[in-house]
Amino acid sequence: MKFVAYERAKQGTGASRRLRISGKTPGIVYGGEGQPQLIELDHNALWHALKKEAFHSSILEMEVAGATSKVLLRDVQYHPFRPMVQHVDFQRVDARTRMTVKVPLHFKGEEESTAVKLDHNLVNHVMTELEVSCLPADLPEFIEVDLSGLTKNATLHVSDIKLPKGLKYISHGKGNPVVVSAVSPLVAEEAAPAEGVAAEGAPAAAKTDAKAAPAKKK
Repeated sequence: MKFVAYERAKQGTGASRRLRISGKTPGIVYGGEGQPQLIELDHNALWHALKKEAFHSSILEMEVAGATSKVLLRDVQYHPFRPMVQHVDFQRVDARTRMTVKVPLHFKGEEESTAVKLDHNLVNHVMTELEVSCLPADLPEFIEVDLSGLTKNATLHVSDIKLPKGLKYISHGKGNPVVVSAVSPLVAEEAAPAEGVAAEGAPAAAKTDAKAAPAKKK
């Protein structure tokens, strides 16, 4: 994906506020061999770009003053309650340096699995993205996960996913976490009959033949 940014000369809270009022979003580009560069972007164009998954997980081409460089979106700061982007961070990409990035997971084949088709399991997507290390040229837009072989009450772990060439999963000490789990749906128990009401078909309570003793006369 390609987008256009503009050089930003002024910095500080006041300058950033004026930019936002004029419909622009302040940002910064860092990393690589160059110095950090202050930039500004058209807010509406950025807002729509951020709704696309690829803008968050793929190498982007940023054009500034006629020059194009490859960058990766690293951080977005939103206004706490207004639909407004307050600041964005981009990192320059070096083709020879491995980088760490989160890649979204795309699931397929869920409805064809025996867990869903025959056993009517519910499938929980415990993880929706994986953090991986790779060279820029190996970064995929997403990682596809085939669930067609999922069986009753089974779990799918990270080690069960075939990662694309060049990708290495970053576990952060979490070992081999669950990505997907299939669970049987809960069956509601039948309500117990109300207290004091005989169940349908139950024999009536036996009547006592004993007569009450007459009261003693004074």
